[in-house]
Amino acid sequence: MYVYVNGKIVPSKEAVVSVFDHGFLYGDGVYETLRVYDGVVFKIDEHLWRLFRSASLIGLSIPLDANHLKLALYDTLMANALRNAYLRLTVTRGKGPIGLDPDLCPQPTIVIIAQEFREYPRAYYEQGIHLIIAKTRRNDRRAINPQIKSLNFLNNILAKIEAKKNNAHEALLLNSRGNLTEGTISNIFFYSDGILCTPSVDCGILDGITRSLVLDLALREGIAVREAKYTKKDIYSAEEAFITNTTMEVMPVSRIDERVFPVGRISRLLRTAYRNEVRAYCAHVKAKGPSLWAEET
Repeated sequence: MYVYVNGKIVPSKEAVVSVFDHGFLYGDGVYETLRVYDGVVFKIDEHLWRLFRSASLIGLSIPLDANHLKLALYDTLMANALRNAYLRLTVTRGKGPIGLDPDLCPQPTIVIIAQEFREYPRAYYEQGIHLIIAKTRRNDRRAINPQIKSLNFLNNILAKIEAKKNNAHEALLLNSRGNLTEGTISNIFFYSDGILCTPSVDCGILDGITRSLVLDLALREGIAVREAKYTKKDIYSAEEAFITNTTMEVMPVSRIDERVFPVGRISRLLRTAYRNEVRAYCAHVKAKGPSLWAEET
């Protein structure tokens, strides 16, 4: 395996950062996870736009522009000879003396990891997965802006520990007011009374790229959608549910706590629509050629 570290692609055993890096010391940094289909990085522009937004919200200046980051992503992918993969792009505050002052770090650290993507078990999509609603609450959006996709994941990790103790695949978190937010690595959708429902951004969630695409696909399919504030009671009474993220796409849910759901028509329809969108996107990128991946600078 080869890893991109600050402008160089090196063997994984040489891919190291300083113990004084503030990403390691304080979780001071941002990241994106991207999925690669047959050599094409899906929704690369949207992911990079969100990366720069996250960085701007924490006052972090990324030393490379979007086009150079595109090149770095594809270079890392090609160095690992991968066609179907996921990419993890991380930008930290960088190396500096111990202390919280961001000005202690003169140069950010950029790391790109590419790994072969292994499909989730087919049974997950055919039978659905088990979720719990965690006792751990989502960080208050007034304390940490959920639009920052940051390296500080302890809130999510605590909820994931709860899920594992309950033999569940994923945990949903409530906010301080008892409203549904999102999973530890996913957005939640449920279908009720003819409407596809999902928590609104105001509830304290990251506006997932897959989430946004699924909302668009639902509208194209003539499905009514509603982004609002929901409680446990709302989702327990739903007809079906699913979660979304970059790697699992549209994943049906068969159980939340003790409530059992079928893998329903809406989940199957939107999963098919999503896969069709991926194929169309990849075909478009390949038709345009490499100039679409990174404009000349």
